[in-house]
Amino acid sequence: MMVSERLKKLRQQLVEKELDAILISQPENRRYLSGFTGSAGYLLISQDKAILATDFRYVEQGGQEAPLFQIVQVEGELHHWFPGLAGEVGRRLGFESAHISYVAFHQWLASVKENKVPLDLVATEGVVEPLRSIKEPAEREAMEQAAAIGDAAFNHLVSVVQPGMTEKEVAWEVERHIREAGAEKVAFDIIVAAGPNGSLPHHKPSSRPIATGEPVVVDLGAQVNGYCSDMTRTLCLGTPDDTFRKVYDVVLGAQLTAMATIQVGATGGQADALARTVIEKAGYGAAFGHGLGHGIGLVPHELPRLGRRSEHVLKDGMVFTVEPGIYIAGWGGVRIEDMVVLEGGRARVLTKAKKG
Repeated sequence: MMVSERLKKLRQQLVEKELDAILISQPENRRYLSGFTGSAGYLLISQDKAILATDFRYVEQGGQEAPLFQIVQVEGELHHWFPGLAGEVGRRLGFESAHISYVAFHQWLASVKENKVPLDLVATEGVVEPLRSIKEPAEREAMEQAAAIGDAAFNHLVSVVQPGMTEKEVAWEVERHIREAGAEKVAFDIIVAAGPNGSLPHHKPSSRPIATGEPVVVDLGAQVNGYCSDMTRTLCLGTPDDTFRKVYDVVLGAQLTAMATIQVGATGGQADALARTVIEKAGYGAAFGHGLGHGIGLVPHELPRLGRRSEHVLKDGMVFTVEPGIYIAGWGGVRIEDMVVLEGGRARVLTKAKKG
């Protein structure tokens, strides 16, 4: 979808929320709405204006990447320059309350009052993010490319990993392969958690050597054209013990059940329950402490959320992860994660690396 169509949808949101304009500060929302990839800037969008305010470093880049926007060069913090643009909007200006800091907001508010700007600052939340949750064909294409790079990186790892390698060495092997395969960068810090470290869902790779027969959780992702992939596999070098076989089969069964039965119209909570029920019936309910999954796109975690209390309704075009896990302190963990896209009411799996 073109930027113009995204702006059209945003402007409809402004009507529904009774806003004259909105200030976009969140980087991914800024990129989504304008195409601008620079690291600094604000979008000021009303029904008839679209302004990208950025500093000297990005003026030329902004003109190239965001042709539908008027580029305004600014200097300093928001409260320094905003009064000069105040005439470009109406009375009620929304802002992204989850991104503007408390200090920045009060500086901005003081500047508005000091300059006698007739403006009401209205805190908003979740205006752009729901628009981003439905992925357009070009977005899905970038994510499939990122997923393929992640698949190849894991398959490469399987061919070279061996007992005695440290978690850090394994993580670097994966990252090196992802970068050399053409990704812009890794989508997030790679997780490699061997043995007892696997009971920590977001363990940071350490200098601990990997031993034969223990579970090794590897969570990786690549980024292509700004869009992320995310995948987890759990492997075992050598002969796994009985606990590994049992836990792995439960987690895999829970994941396959969820991916086969998730459908459009379900809530994130209902999707979560599909996998959680399998794990609970196997006696490991207390060991599955996080949600089933999360949306993914310009950032690794975005809408929709799939968890016990999630009321997000799943729709065609959404891309999200399905990642049940079981974590046992002192032994380790098993997590299996795939990216799926909802198409024709059902989930199509995007990540293809071998499991088991």
